[in-house]
Amino acid sequence: MRNIVYKKTSDIYPYDSNPRFHSPDQIEKVANSIKEFGWTMPVLIDENGEIIAGHGRVLAGKKLGLTEIPCIVETGWSEAKKKAYCIADNKLTESSSWENDFLKLNMEFIKDDGFDLKLTGFNDNELDKILGNVDFDIGSLEEQGQLDTKQPNVTICPHCGTEYDLNDVKLK
Repeated sequence: MRNIVYKKTSDIYPYDSNPRFHSPDQIEKVANSIKEFGWTMPVLIDENGEIIAGHGRVLAGKKLGLTEIPCIVETGWSEAKKKAYCIADNKLTESSSWENDFLKLNMEFIKDDGFDLKLTGFNDNELDKILGNVDFDIGSLEEQGQLDTKQPNVTICPHCGTEYDLNDVKLK
């Protein structure tokens, strides 16, 4: 088990070749998560204070005005090992997929309990798709204009959002 130590945010710095970009919107979501749930995952740094994994959490912590954050310090890692872990830490989570029925069930439970669904990181459109919410309100003139420009032979799957050109579909 690795020890968690608290480091001043001024004593840690970003990895100069971090291949992951963190948008202001994502940093805001991470900051909101930290405010609600606390700091649940330490940042991984090397012995010099360089961040290996956790850049987004550090940015969110700074946004919240935190002066110290929990870290795990790895010593003796080669540059190649740091780069590999930095990539793996971000990429490996992309390999999983959602169990949609359980996701919807959990989201409905959270919603029914009055918990803020935005804290899950999903945006309004994603939440509507997950929960099966359909908006039958009349669209604005701008939205109607967008509908009018759609190609008549293109359809969008209501479950996954994939566009299909009906000219390319062969019916049996």
